[in-house]
Amino acid sequence: MSLDIETSQWNNSEFLKNKNNKFNKKEVLDILPESYMDEAHEVISKWANYSPTPLISLNKLSKKIKVKNIFYKDESKRFHLKSFKALGGAYAVEKITKGNKEVIISTATAGNHGRSVAWGSKKLGLKCNIFISENVSENRAEVMRSFEANVIRVKGNYENSLNECIEQSHKNNWQIVQDVAWQDYKLVPKLTMAGYSVMMKEISKQLNTNKISHVILQAGVGGMAAAMIAGIARYLDHIPKIITVEPDSAACVLESIKKGKIEKISIDKESLMGGMSCGEVSLVPWEILKNSVSHCVSISDDNISNTVKQLANSGFADKKIVGGECSTPGIISLIGMCNNSEVKKELDLNINSNVLLFGCEGDADEKLYQKLLNS
Repeated sequence: MSLDIETSQWNNSEFLKNKNNKFNKKEVLDILPESYMDEAHEVISKWANYSPTPLISLNKLSKKIKVKNIFYKDESKRFHLKSFKALGGAYAVEKITKGNKEVIISTATAGNHGRSVAWGSKKLGLKCNIFISENVSENRAEVMRSFEANVIRVKGNYENSLNECIEQSHKNNWQIVQDVAWQDYKLVPKLTMAGYSVMMKEISKQLNTNKISHVILQAGVGGMAAAMIAGIARYLDHIPKIITVEPDSAACVLESIKKGKIEKISIDKESLMGGMSCGEVSLVPWEILKNSVSHCVSISDDNISNTVKQLANSGFADKKIVGGECSTPGIISLIGMCNNSEVKKELDLNINSNVLLFGCEGDADEKLYQKLLNS
């Protein structure tokens, strides 16, 4: 199937150049050390059914928007959890509990992190309590219950579920395994990020002789984006332009980069990209993002469904790809940037560019995926 949708009018909501951009490899690796990332790969690569996820060429899209290559890291088949988050939460559970079967695990989640924590807890025979907001689909909740987790629904948004998790965990002496860092809570988020960095280790081998010129990273609380930046510092021999993308209704990284400090924002309307609908960047990722990111982009939900359908119907590549809602932002933002001649020139996006994108998830929420596919 050829690329049969009109993309020439796709635009980004906001584009920002980071005036504080100055990549410092040593500073990045001081925050997420090489030893953390190397150990995560050593441990995770020994898990049952581990294999590197594919790096797919979106050759039809690259031809359409006139760049050399678009490489898409497809996380839809990461273990059986359908998301890169399988690498983070489960690894952190294993590391932090150190074989102690008496530990009770807790976390708050928008979906995929909780799935990973629940899976990791079940593997180790641990009890697990997962707090979700009223915005998390019942389909995602059922998947977590399938790993024997106790799922507790909280009124309000993700922030409310996190606050309830922290309160109940302190009261009951549960071990929080969160991908969000705050003051005096940094080790577990670093372990989670170290798990994510396995993706960049795999990518470094899959690229062969190709050098990435641009990487576009989804940013919710910033954990995945910061982990990939640390992975770039550790495993690549060059530094590409690093761009973050967020929903325009929850662009907490963009607003923080704009102000030069962590900026908490209020979310008036939840994005379809629920896993990225976050009001505040996490503390540890921020220390990496604030100087390493060259540009920030925000997007609306308008082209999510079209992107999901094009991935599924071989519109962007020679093969069909199952990409959920949070796999679309890199593609949407890249098309938008290439449609804006000033932005394209600013980023030096051209026929020699090799762009790296992340397909963060497959049909992790099967009902929403089918809805997007059939809309």
